[in-house]
Amino acid sequence: MIVDDHPGMRRMIRQIVGSPDDVICECSTGNEAVELVAVFEPDWVTMDLRMPGIGGFEATRAIAELQPGAAIVIVSSYDFHALRRIATEAGAAAFVTKENLFQLRGILQQARPRS
Repeated sequence: MIVDDHPGMRRMIRQIVGSPDDVICECSTGNEAVELVAVFEPDWVTMDLRMPGIGGFEATRAIAELQPGAAIVIVSSYDFHALRRIATEAGAAAFVTKENLFQLRGILQQARPRS
């Protein structure tokens, strides 16, 4: 699941992490992601922080509770120690800055359940 209010960013993340075998749900708000997590039961979620409606931290908390097996990776333009701490407290498995999106593939491969 890719959660970001910018379609271009969702497309870029999909290109980086997606494979032909993946079914990837894209959401433009945290509210939409929380609503759809029970339907799609994602293995992983990339979560923007600043979006209309509920923000990324609140959506992360809700998704971590609803889908505890999902690895949630915060993807943000901002990189402050306090944000990383809050992300961890909210249930995120990792934090990646948008300038380091190339790291997503490796993080998500490690987080995916083994078959």
